[in-house]
Amino acid sequence: MTDPLIFRAESGPNENGAATSFGRVAVGVDFSPASLHALEVARTRFPGAQLCLIHVTDARVTATPDLGGGLVPAALDPNLLQTLENADASRLSEVAREGEETELLVGDPVTGILDAAERWGAELIVVGTHSQGALEHFFVGSSAEKLVARSPVPVLTVRLPGERR
Repeated sequence: MTDPLIFRAESGPNENGAATSFGRVAVGVDFSPASLHALEVARTRFPGAQLCLIHVTDARVTATPDLGGGLVPAALDPNLLQTLENADASRLSEVAREGEETELLVGDPVTGILDAAERWGAELIVVGTHSQGALEHFFVGSSAEKLVARSPVPVLTVRLPGERR
């Protein structure tokens, strides 16, 4: 019996004109255990698909939550941002395999992933999701939820095995 969750990367529509699989899969990578697991799921579940690993260095790193549910930006230190970008670029090159494309951006992770996936022509976006504390979820929200809500293409959210909801 074949695994019902494996989707093959094939070209062309089926006899009904519907797409049969995902040939271009964008994977949001933030280097968390959840995102690295999601990357492995994408590699395993979509054999033959082209993968683009997208990482967005979060420019909001120095922002703090406010009581209205938003973020209060702090003065951004260009040296700090450059250090983060360099470190992220190095980590992304270590995670990527031969034949996989990568894109490194700076800004809001949700907007960055959506924009990069659209430019690249992704047919599916895969991201890891993990439990947050109630306060963090209230103030910042879930990036995975925002991606699902805003994405024009399907989004597969992947949880770490055994993680509670």
